[in-house]
Amino acid sequence: MTATGTSDRKRLGIGLAAVGRPAYITAGRVADLGAERDVVTFRDRTFAVLDAAYAVGIRYVDAARSYGRAEEFLAAWLTAHPEIDDVVVGSKWGYRYVGEWRMDAPAHEVKDHSLAAFEEQWAQTSALLGERVAVYHVHSATLESGVLDDAAVHRALAGLRARGVRAGISTSGPGQVEAVRRALAVAVDGEPLFTSFQSTWNVLEPSAGPALAAAAAAGARVIVKEAVANGRLAPGGADTPGAHRVAELADDLGTTADRLAIAAALAHPWAWRVLSGAVDPVQVASNAEAADLVVPEAVAAELADLAEDPQAYWSARSARPWT
Repeated sequence: MTATGTSDRKRLGIGLAAVGRPAYITAGRVADLGAERDVVTFRDRTFAVLDAAYAVGIRYVDAARSYGRAEEFLAAWLTAHPEIDDVVVGSKWGYRYVGEWRMDAPAHEVKDHSLAAFEEQWAQTSALLGERVAVYHVHSATLESGVLDDAAVHRALAGLRARGVRAGISTSGPGQVEAVRRALAVAVDGEPLFTSFQSTWNVLEPSAGPALAAAAAAGARVIVKEAVANGRLAPGGADTPGAHRVAELADDLGTTADRLAIAAALAHPWAWRVLSGAVDPVQVASNAEAADLVVPEAVAAELADLAEDPQAYWSARSARPWT
């Protein structure tokens, strides 16, 4: 497989949340994915997305135990391409997928941040991806779950360091700032435990920015997720005045909302990687073009004024249907 992307595109990553399971909360899935939601179709779709991502220069792939069969699909793709040795793989533990590949499942994932859950899920991840795993995040760590104060879990996570695996957290919800700051203070044997942070940042919900900048300044890697706000900042996904304004600004620049939204995230030097959640090669190509887009200062200033109240943003996100 030949890479045609630029080095700048290596600051992008590809996330498999939307292609590892039949239902998710991203807008536009009915149009993007159609009615064919069987396992083989999604495996083939994942392969096509990964092929396209690698071809444009993307070298970071994000998965999770709760993303349906995402780890399984990624492992199969890596096996099919033994020549590829430069892809960095990150995954997450702390949620279990319980949707049983059903669109109408009463629940799609269940949270469990216990030591037993870590041990079980790390064994599952290792069985599939082996030494390819470079970072393992606590999935959606919060102060309320107790994982940031659990010494037994911290000791177990510190064991990843001996394997050359970074321990990290991902964050969601209005408490992201507090979770990042609390995680930065956790140390085991005098060394910071969490050295990777995967958090939501986009022009509608930028509240975690200062905390993520502090994490990067402390030497951690920062991965931005949901840069297009679960499809709200993708073409056709605008559902609020702020999202509509992003689309208008993109049109004025001769580009698209997804590219502008991702470029705004890439403009922050603290962002080590910005994830694309593309579900097909066309979306991958569009997202990748964000790496070539320079956001004018006047546009950046207007984007900064579009931030929504975090509580309102996350309340609306939690109400989104799984489609």
